[in-house]
This record gives sequence, C-alpha cells and structure tokens, in this order.
Amino acid sequence: MVHPIAEANEKSPFGSLSPAEFYAKHSVSHTSEYITNSRGMKLFTQWWIPLEAKKIGVICVVHGYTGESSWTVQLTSIYFAKAGFVVCAIDHQGHGYSDALDGYVAHIPDINPVVDDCISFFDSFCETHAPDLPSFLYSESLGGAIALLITLRKKRVEEGKWFDGLVLNGAMCGISPKFKPPWPLEHLLGLAAWALPTWRVVPTRGSIPNVSFKEEWKRKLAISSPKRYMGKPRAATAHELMRICREVQGRFEEVDIPLMIVHGSDDVVCDPACVEELYQRATSKDKTLKIYPGMWHQLVGEPQENVELVFGDILDWLKSRSLECTK
Repeated sequence: MVHPIAEANEKSPFGSLSPAEFYAKHSVSHTSEYITNSRGMKLFTQWWIPLEAKKIGVICVVHGYTGESSWTVQLTSIYFAKAGFVVCAIDHQGHGYSDALDGYVAHIPDINPVVDDCISFFDSFCETHAPDLPSFLYSESLGGAIALLITLRKKRVEEGKWFDGLVLNGAMCGISPKFKPPWPLEHLLGLAAWALPTWRVVPTRGSIPNVSFKEEWKRKLAISSPKRYMGKPRAATAHELMRICREVQGRFEEVDIPLMIVHGSDDVVCDPACVEELYQRATSKDKTLKIYPGMWHQLVGEPQENVELVFGDILDWLKSRSLECTK
C-alpha cells in the first residue's frame, strides 16, 4: 500500500486536492474537535476512521517537537486508517492548533502536563470509539520520549487495559552530539532555564527540517506548514528536552511493552545509538529494531522507495500484533 506522501507536493500534503477530496479518495472519514485540559488550555484533536476496510485496531499518534498532527504526520495517520486502524492524534501545547503556554509557541518547560494531556485524550478516545479493539501508540521524534513516558505511567492498568504495542519512529531517546548546543552552553542551560526560561538563545547545529528531510521538496513541504515553529528552542524547553532524555535512558529496563523501533542510521537529530541501547535494555519479550542504512531523521522525508520500505515494515508489525490480540 502506497504511503500518501507520494501524492503531496511542496506546498500541500494533499497535493492538488482539497482535504475533503483527499479523505474521500483514501476512503477515510475525518473529524476534529477542541478539548479543554485541566489547565484550561484548548487542545486540538482529530481522528481518521476507515470507511471500507474492516476496523482492526486503534492507533494513537504522538507527534514531535515543532511538529503537529495536521501536516506530514496526518498523511501517516491516513495511511494507517486506510489499512483498517482507527487513528487519533492530539497537538501538544504550543504546537499546531493548540493553545500555547503563556502565548509562547513550541514552549514545553515541563513534559509531564503534556503526558497527562495525551493519556487523558487517548483514554477517552479509545473508550468512546473502539473499546474492544487492540490499541497501539505510534510516535515520532520527541513523541517517542512522550510515548515511552505514557507507557511507563501505566495509568490504564488499573482499568485492566493498556496499549498493546508501541512504535518508535526516530525516537528522541538521546539528542545527537551533532545537533546539541555547543559547549559550554549545554552546561549552562539549567541556569538559563531558571533565569530566562523563554529566552530563545539556544543554538542548534542546523534547523530541524533541513537536517531531517532528505528530499528537498519534502523539506519545503514541512517548512510550508503555517503552524510549524522555525525559531530557536527557548532555554527552559531545551533544558527539559535534555532532562527527558536522561529520564528515559535511566528507565529503559522498565520498558516491557511490545516494541518496534525504526530509525535512520544517518539521523543527526536523535542519536541512533540511544535507541539501540533501549532495544538491548528493554525487558519487552516482543521487541524489534530496524536501523535503516543511510536514512535521516524523518523517514517520511526519504525517497519514495525508502518510505514504502519503512512504513511497510511498520504496518506489517502493527497488523500482526493486532491479529494476535484478537485471536
């Protein structure tokens, strides 16, 4: 099955079609809704439901830093929905169409409220739309760290149900040394985060889209999103991203969920060595690691033959685990 990124162009994920025409072409329905979290923030959520294929599971999508659920991530959501999965996603605070903390876009000085938002929405969605179907988490970049924290929270265990599997795509288990802020700024982040938390002073070694999407037209597509943040990370956000990596690295042995890790060997944003360590230390009885030679951070940004390879592997894994859960 061809990934819908093949139909996009550098200006629109839907190519020459309207969103409604695109959904109809791929036989999925689309719904969006704003929810209000416990902090009074309005968060944008959306979901895609197969119209023709038999429903075989639920996938909860967790996007990454500066990303959103409505651009290239939406195309992956449609890909999964077309294959029979009910798919939902939420824009994190300060991302996409969700409210920003104190008006600061892409600012996450504390990841825990974001984890809370995801758990609250995903639990509610699964209970409402597909309580009897197996459920999975699919995540990209920072979303991978958030997804790991979601599974480690194990909130839904009390209700006798939890996610049946986790897919980590380019997961941020560790920031690549090639992308970290240079010394000594990395070591001064704690002070900067405390004194000037919203100061956009943290330089990274290249903009995220430029070092993430291998194909130039897909890079232009990512940048053309009206909701993508292109500025430097704020001090408190950068400090929190570094802290998150340390936290998840210290808890790799606690990961026991069925796990699939996909990562590009030439990813200069999120370190491939860190997901290899996760694979080795995770106590999951069912775990798969695929490091794709020569591929970059955003695997959807690869040439089409690479996209089909990677997402074909992901879809095969999700389908087989869904089938096992329903036997």
